[in-house]
Amino acid sequence: MTADTPHPSGTTEGREHWTTKGDVKLFMWQKPRVEGTHYAGTVLFVHGSSMASQPTFDLQVPGRPYSSAMDWFSAQGFDTWTLDNEGYGRSSKHRPINNDISNGADDIACAAAFIEAQSGVKKLLVYGISSGALKAAVFAQRHPECVARLALDAFVWTGEGSPTLEQRRKRLPEFLKINRRPIDRPFVRSVFERDHPGTADEATIEAFADAILSLDDSMPTGTYVDMCSKLPLVDPARLDVPVLVMRGEYDGIASVEDLIAFYCRLPNPDKQFTVMPGIAHASFQQKNYKMVYHILHAFFSQPAPVYP
Repeated sequence: MTADTPHPSGTTEGREHWTTKGDVKLFMWQKPRVEGTHYAGTVLFVHGSSMASQPTFDLQVPGRPYSSAMDWFSAQGFDTWTLDNEGYGRSSKHRPINNDISNGADDIACAAAFIEAQSGVKKLLVYGISSGALKAAVFAQRHPECVARLALDAFVWTGEGSPTLEQRRKRLPEFLKINRRPIDRPFVRSVFERDHPGTADEATIEAFADAILSLDDSMPTGTYVDMCSKLPLVDPARLDVPVLVMRGEYDGIASVEDLIAFYCRLPNPDKQFTVMPGIAHASFQQKNYKMVYHILHAFFSQPAPVYP
């Protein structure tokens, strides 16, 4: 199912799609490459634990040029896609489950199959942030044939040395008892206050909160439970695809040591590790968001190596 929706900036039009996973309906959103640009690849963006896809990747903020990552990448010639994982945004929420990382990876597999059916593209450029990075990595472990390049932003491997997870584990008994946790505006603001206040501007924080809360007043607990009690969920030795690990300078979700240990175990020599200065957790909503776009674009547009 497809429907075109005019986009206020005039850069490109968004297209609404739906796919299914059994009796679960999954919402997908596409921003095709801007007409006249050279095709650069197909990107699938994967959201995190506490917000759906469009607020994260297609956020519109007056006076903030290309606040939407999807708009920016489509202007560079990429066909851009995202999805609401089950339990989030416009996707189904009827099943009595907590929508964990593994379930989210299943959703990505459904989205990838849908994109291939629509476009013929078999290998995607996959970007995931926070728990979305975990879902994307699990998906890449299961379906390496579907992944051209994998970018893991705000990723966590074992969780060792993570101040964010140390605090979150205090509520683990509560999360284990429920499938959904309530969210509100103070909660959204806490995402920008817990690591290093001031890395995001007020207008963006408020627009982000408006967009999130227009779709959801609660979020699944599964990714929190997994990140607090089941890490590691990803075996780096099984990620034999090109990988970019993106770590915000101030991000408390994972220690540098944890991520470096993960990076060193990645088997593919086509790999990069970058620390993003001035960035805390929600990188596309930070003041330095254009730097994040640049880093990601460089990785996604990198030519394949030529070997003798």
